[in-house]
Amino acid sequence: MNLPEESFLSHLVELRDRLIRALLAIGIVFVCLLPWAKELYTLLAQPLLATLPQGGQMIATDVIGVFLVPMKVALMVAFLIALPYVLYQVWAFIAPGLYSHEKRLALPLITASVVLFFIGMAFAYFLVFPTVFAFMSKIAPEGVAWMTDIEKYLSFVLTTFVAFGVTFEVPVAVVVLVYAGIIDLARLRDWRPYFIVGAFVVAAIFTPPDVISQLMMAIPLCLLFELGLFLARFVGERSARRDEPPLPLPADPAGPAATASGPKSDADGEPAGRRADD
Repeated sequence: MNLPEESFLSHLVELRDRLIRALLAIGIVFVCLLPWAKELYTLLAQPLLATLPQGGQMIATDVIGVFLVPMKVALMVAFLIALPYVLYQVWAFIAPGLYSHEKRLALPLITASVVLFFIGMAFAYFLVFPTVFAFMSKIAPEGVAWMTDIEKYLSFVLTTFVAFGVTFEVPVAVVVLVYAGIIDLARLRDWRPYFIVGAFVVAAIFTPPDVISQLMMAIPLCLLFELGLFLARFVGERSARRDEPPLPLPADPAGPAATASGPKSDADGEPAGRRADD
């Protein structure tokens, strides 16, 4: 077996070991959270429960939904809790293949990505959900019992969490695109009007069909794009300074011949003039 194949197999073995460690971490946290699975779902459903009409409640149309849905919520929370360790395993696997300047940029970007994703989820939970559910409860027709299935509610919540989490990753995406040289910063600024239109299109696709929720995604998306442009300016300047060629060395007044040859030395390695003086 040649060396490239051995190196490839060793990488596969390392990848397998780190995946196992990440899954074990998630599994251990999940087992610890199982006794509080129902409480976790109640906490997740609190924005909707707080806006239901008097006597309103959530329903379960699936036979085993009352068991599976809290388990899914506990698994999601376990993944979020174990996410720093999972990302550490990812970082430990890819870091040896990066240059030093790439490591200096990659670690802050990974940290910022996680923080921004959590901020996006918190924005959806504390601001978007109460606003949207309150709006839905007010426009419900008279005589209609507004209730939802717990499985459908979980699907809606997960979709919204992912949508807003990815939305808040826009600054990181802009910085990476500029740093890698894929898109120039000036061109991104020229594309600002198209990005604003695209933000409202994305908000119309991934949010409920009401103006309030669409605005609550489109406006932060535009502001985060501007933040990414601001941060990418500094990253672009550093990258440009690093790619600049080094300044030429000053020319030797004695000429290139004297510089190349240097002072004469005898067989013992001492300068020629010093042995004569002695």
